Amino acid sequence: MAGSDPRPLVDRFGRTITYLRVSVTDRCDFRCQYCMAESMTFLPKRELLSLEELDVVASAFVARGVSKIRLTGGEPLVRKGVLSLVTRLSRHLSSGALRELTLTTNGSQLDRHADALAAAGIKRVNVSLDTLDAARFAEITRRGHLEQVLAGIAAARSAGLRVKINMVALKGLNDREIVPMIEWTHSRGMDLTLIETMPMGAVDVERSDQYLPLAEVEAALARRFTLDAIEFRTGGPARYVRVRQTGGRLGFITPLTHNFCESCNRVRLTCTGELYLCLGQNDRLNLRDVLRADGPVALDAALDEAMAIKPKGHDFIIDRARAAPAVARHMSVTGG
Repeated sequence: MAGSDPRPLVDRFGRTITYLRVSVTDRCDFRCQYCMAESMTFLPKRELLSLEELDVVASAFVARGVSKIRLTGGEPLVRKGVLSLVTRLSRHLSSGALRELTLTTNGSQLDRHADALAAAGIKRVNVSLDTLDAARFAEITRRGHLEQVLAGIAAARSAGLRVKINMVALKGLNDREIVPMIEWTHSRGMDLTLIETMPMGAVDVERSDQYLPLAEVEAALARRFTLDAIEFRTGGPARYVRVRQTGGRLGFITPLTHNFCESCNRVRLTCTGELYLCLGQNDRLNLRDVLRADGPVALDAALDEAMAIKPKGHDFIIDRARAAPAVARHMSVTGG
């Protein structure tokens, strides 16, 4: 509640957790090469938390000082009824307990849902878009249609949502499109964040072939543009610069070349109630079992237990000598 003084969630390394990412489904209508295998086995629906249970668990975090919630997937907008969850959680925006409720999406469903998201209290969305070339988009996503995503972005902007584009930088696939993407996003008043591919889950490509260190990308961009460091933050791991020639913001998320673990303020809740304390580790706590066995009141003690096991950081490495992914679960399980 506004004006309350919640007992903060502080891990054993002194980091305060203020950001909860909630994966509402592991399902997705795309099969992006770096994220999923083409043939995926998804969780049985009976194992999922109901939308009402997701609200209860997320609200327990809000009561402990979490001020930002991001809904993710898979693709969150493919879960039936997900807008009711957005509406439920928006009460914490009205009370002042929650500073921001936001969403990461592949954009495929935005054309249908943008107005409803805005009406429910969403102010900003991140859209994953790795290329502006229709054929390459189909290759990367395996089944997506670029025009559908572009229509979704247009609908989001028309609804008054701020849109940030997330682009996974892939060597030999979309590396030549980074400059055009900067120019395209910035000319439309949208921020762009570049992301290094992460070794999560078995996929059907050789990640070492696609891995593109963003330190190299930034150095190349600095030869073309003037990149001014800025203090802008959104609460996540991105480091931002302003591109002087375009006036727009450009972010870098670098889990491999320069990890951001020392300032981690995040935990991730899966659609089955597993609370992962680190994207790149397997330390977790099953909050579904706690909730169903002992009710909402038991969640408070479980969150304290979670803080005691949050690891210091991840151990992401991509090279041919280490073929297995750093963690077996796919990115779609915890939503990045």
